[in-house]
Amino acid sequence: MKGICGKVKEQVIGGVLSAEKGCQMYTIREWAEEERPRERLLRVGAQSLSTAELLAILLRVGIPGETAVDLARRLLQQFGGLPGLQRASLDDLQAQRGVGMAKAAQIKAALELGRRLQLARHGERPRIGSPEDAAALLLYEMSALEQEHLRTLLLDTRNQVLRIHDVVRGSVNSAQVRIAEIFREAVRANATALILAHNHPSGDPTPSADDLALTRQALEAGRLLDIQVLDHLIIGGNRFVSLKARGVF
Repeated sequence: MKGICGKVKEQVIGGVLSAEKGCQMYTIREWAEEERPRERLLRVGAQSLSTAELLAILLRVGIPGETAVDLARRLLQQFGGLPGLQRASLDDLQAQRGVGMAKAAQIKAALELGRRLQLARHGERPRIGSPEDAAALLLYEMSALEQEHLRTLLLDTRNQVLRIHDVVRGSVNSAQVRIAEIFREAVRANATALILAHNHPSGDPTPSADDLALTRQALEAGRLLDIQVLDHLIIGGNRFVSLKARGVF
């Protein structure tokens, strides 16, 4: 701190770090009350806040010359959004200026809670009525994976999710994925339909020629087994492409 500001007297007032004049310490406390993230959350709800504002509430305080919101924006830009923060290690986070052990732990704890919430929702037997419904179950976690994963959403006659099955990890293409592996768990679960999903760690969800070939092979096998393949989602960079929406089905 002193290396940045010189001799600074620090104090904590109501949980907000401040400093004497002579070191430019910008705090959210100086903002109009209606613009402060915590107060805005209480007034209009968490869903109305930006990702940076939500992250700033976790961080609580900034650093000299940077409010908590500025720090949050820098972290999101540095790591490529929430998926990048989820992939980052504690050491990676602590290496960032203004992020110590406590802030790094708070960020990782919040992201882990989000992941567990998604897993808990799987137990509610959600019904899939659109590509967006399927993506809502998969996007958060699969966007953060560093390897390619091919998964299947196994569905019953009402398109309710029976389970999510991890078919293969590693390179996902028509030459390396055995079609039998895609359907084995579906047969065991007595599923009547399934949705394929795999991620592109590059962050670009554009379907490749291999993706299209794998999809066509799965469609043909599904017809023989009387298990309908409803869609194939390609996930990357917190975005997804539905091959059904693209007209492949």
